[in-house]
Amino acid sequence: MHAKKLIETSIPLDEINAQAVREKSIRKGHPSTLHLWWARRPLAAARCVIFASMVDDPSEHPELFPTQEEQDKERDRLFGIIKRLADWDNIGNERLYEEAHAEMVKYAPDGKLPEFLDPFAGGGALPLEAQRLGLKAHAADLNPIPVTINRAMIDIPARFCGQDPVNPEARRSGLKGTYPRATGLASDVEYYANVMRERAKERIGHNYPDVEVTKGNVTRKATPIAYIWARTVTCPNPACRHETPLVKSFWLSKKKAHLAYVEPIASDGQMRYEVHFEGDGSPADFEHVHGSTVDRHGAICLHCGSPISLDYIRAESREHGLGSHLMAIVSESPFGKGRWYSSPSESDLLAAQVHRPSNVPAGRLAKKYTGGSCVTYGFDTFDKLFTNRQLTALTTLSDIVADIRPTIELDAGTAGMADDHIGLKDGGSGAKAYAEAVSVYLAFMVDKESDYCSSICIWHTTRETMANTMRRQAIPMTWDYAEVNPLSISSGSFHSMIGQIAEAIKTLPALPASDAIQRDATKTEGLSNLLVSTDPPYYDNIDYSDLSDYFYVWMRRSLKDVWPETFGTMLTPKSEELVAVAWRFDGGAEEAKTFFENGMRETFTRLTKAMSDDYPMTVYYAYKQSESTDDGRTSSGWETMLQALMDAGLQITGTWPMRTELTTALKGKVNALASSIVLVCRRRTDEAPVIDRPGFLRALRRGLRNGLADLQQGSIAPVDLAQAAIGPGMAAFSRYAQVIEADGRPMSVHTALGIINEQLDALMGESGEDLDGETRFCLSWYAQYGFDKGPFGDAETLRNARGASLAALTDAGVLESGSGKVRLVRPTEVADIKQARLAPSCWSDLMAEVGALESRDGVGGAAKVVAGFDDARAERTKSLAYLLFQTAERGGRGEDAQLFNDLVTSWGDVTERAEALRREAPVQQTLDLGL
Repeated sequence: MHAKKLIETSIPLDEINAQAVREKSIRKGHPSTLHLWWARRPLAAARCVIFASMVDDPSEHPELFPTQEEQDKERDRLFGIIKRLADWDNIGNERLYEEAHAEMVKYAPDGKLPEFLDPFAGGGALPLEAQRLGLKAHAADLNPIPVTINRAMIDIPARFCGQDPVNPEARRSGLKGTYPRATGLASDVEYYANVMRERAKERIGHNYPDVEVTKGNVTRKATPIAYIWARTVTCPNPACRHETPLVKSFWLSKKKAHLAYVEPIASDGQMRYEVHFEGDGSPADFEHVHGSTVDRHGAICLHCGSPISLDYIRAESREHGLGSHLMAIVSESPFGKGRWYSSPSESDLLAAQVHRPSNVPAGRLAKKYTGGSCVTYGFDTFDKLFTNRQLTALTTLSDIVADIRPTIELDAGTAGMADDHIGLKDGGSGAKAYAEAVSVYLAFMVDKESDYCSSICIWHTTRETMANTMRRQAIPMTWDYAEVNPLSISSGSFHSMIGQIAEAIKTLPALPASDAIQRDATKTEGLSNLLVSTDPPYYDNIDYSDLSDYFYVWMRRSLKDVWPETFGTMLTPKSEELVAVAWRFDGGAEEAKTFFENGMRETFTRLTKAMSDDYPMTVYYAYKQSESTDDGRTSSGWETMLQALMDAGLQITGTWPMRTELTTALKGKVNALASSIVLVCRRRTDEAPVIDRPGFLRALRRGLRNGLADLQQGSIAPVDLAQAAIGPGMAAFSRYAQVIEADGRPMSVHTALGIINEQLDALMGESGEDLDGETRFCLSWYAQYGFDKGPFGDAETLRNARGASLAALTDAGVLESGSGKVRLVRPTEVADIKQARLAPSCWSDLMAEVGALESRDGVGGAAKVVAGFDDARAERTKSLAYLLFQTAERGGRGEDAQLFNDLVTSWGDVTERAEALRREAPVQQTLDLGL
């Protein structure tokens, strides 16, 4: 037997999750700002999971920690290291990483740490954090975009660790030997990016001339930030046939102190557009400002008022293309801070008339995307996503990436780097490789600029900033769009990309030497004794290869000479991508499922052979269970992944729900997962027993009961509970070689998942059995009627069965009755729900908390309610929230489910503030008699 690792026993989950959530709002210096990739794991979670997978649990060393007290003390010491590792403020703390590294070495066989592998590297959080902790990391992915991202994070910085910058400006400063890690590389990237920007201004600056803006009698010059366009279509009315704009909103700014909007004026078959500010003497409230000329049902002609069907618009767009009208120009205000909006002039329209460049990126868009698609409107090739001026800007920038390489190489040779003419692909670390390395990050800037430089972009009217193309995991259709000025120094400009990438490079660890390769995960071979941690594909959730083609066509243009093999195809590989996308297979969903199952089984079989016996494998998974079948609620995604683990001979020895989304990002998205479940896996021993179904059920209930208590104690979001419970459930299932059914057949993972969900439902039901009679009445009533009215007779019957007092519930403000009807009051309907003093109802407590949270006072309001409860009473309301979420979701009451989910996901903040309120002004807590 090998020593249990800390991750298999206990970790400071709340602190890790808090830092993982905090990290989502950090931009400056965060590696995710190097290049967009989807579903990245938080660095804090990745770093802590890897560390906890490497250090022994103190209970494994009774010779060092003979008593429980000494083991707990040592565990707390290790928790302290983990908490510091999780904190983004310590991202550059080299002493902390040395301390963590020493802890990992302490119990490593022969003092030698394993190498690390992530075969689905994606955005690279896991390999990066393994490298940061001192492990040699191997990142692999099939897609060229993540392969290049990982090279830029763990390979290139390690090759040039400690390198002084080679640019002339830095050489003149004479500051040699003062650039640790990849800070010298960052300095050069920033310098040559600015050179690149200046070259671009020389070539295409005339396409973005300054505009004249007037305020009162004063006219000044201003540099445009963005141009606001409307797509147009010819009216189908034979008596009209004029070009009319398709606009979702005519607002330019919705900031209260700076309202601005466009007024469209139809006259003599022509359209013109005037920009107005509130209070400038123009009409303050045009009807069109609050409406639109197009929606999901169709459009309306501003000339004649005729309706225009969406089918007509789609056909016109596919066959003839849509037109465009320039409605407004955004610039930095020359009269003070903030934005200025101006009506377009004739010269502005002429500046936009740019010839289409040659050699633009080719390739067809996927026919559909998970979150929406513009393809049905004829935008079916990548070049159609961009205006001619945008294509000119992006092709110019990507051309300069190649053009500037010889300059960098010459400067590197002058600075003393070896002139060996060996590039990155051949393992070079001299002047040529360095020039290529710098150009990789310059190519990233072009990719990032392309995200803000398409006709899919829009203007964010409340923040007054550019909103990028990939606002969600889709390429949707947009009507009015914003065209950025890439040569400005404002929102969405190339200038803003320079700073983001340079700052991110500075935080990269740069050592030890690591690598990133392009490889199909099912072909992992020739590796052994590795620490494996990975975030595999989520069945059919997102088709990353189709999405990433948007960036690939630009990256290939910039870097195909650096890595010819990586960028050897016109678009990213599709057929080998391990996702169950039904439309890729002639056999549809069933063939896609088989492909995914076989691929996952092959991958984990190979990974099981490659993993070290001394360290567990960790697998991140975040796929919501959503399918209801005759034998219970299951998920094809979970089923196929878990079956692959079982078939590969793995046993689940631990599970941890890691928070990966901001609570605020989940508002209104009750089906969105807040957490990824981390499964800790070991090879199942040859001595693993066989058990019958009744024996498995007994073991399952024990494991689930303890696991459910731990999950709720950690305030996991109710929306994640069913997913998280799979962990302890499958841990019970996977410890056996087989679970034998009554007919002698082995139980399948599909059946086991159904049983796990049934047992979870039963345990959740039990959690309501100890509640007061009023709450049990409300639970039963809610399951049948929700917050709608029901017959008084039914309420009276149920009241007798539950031993409840309807008068007490009415007095507490949570029940209304009259005219032979009874209804539970929605918590958001009442401003102040009363609390019974001596025999409080858990239901009324919870309604008070939810009502306060959803009010204007938010978390602070809920905290005031909870401050009046003792800990046990507060915890009972949280448990009730879990139960009510489950009841609401099963009843199809998504809006109600969101209320209870919001409370639990905010619970940490609520209780922290409640405790602060108690310290500031001690209150007489209500006596809880447990009635």
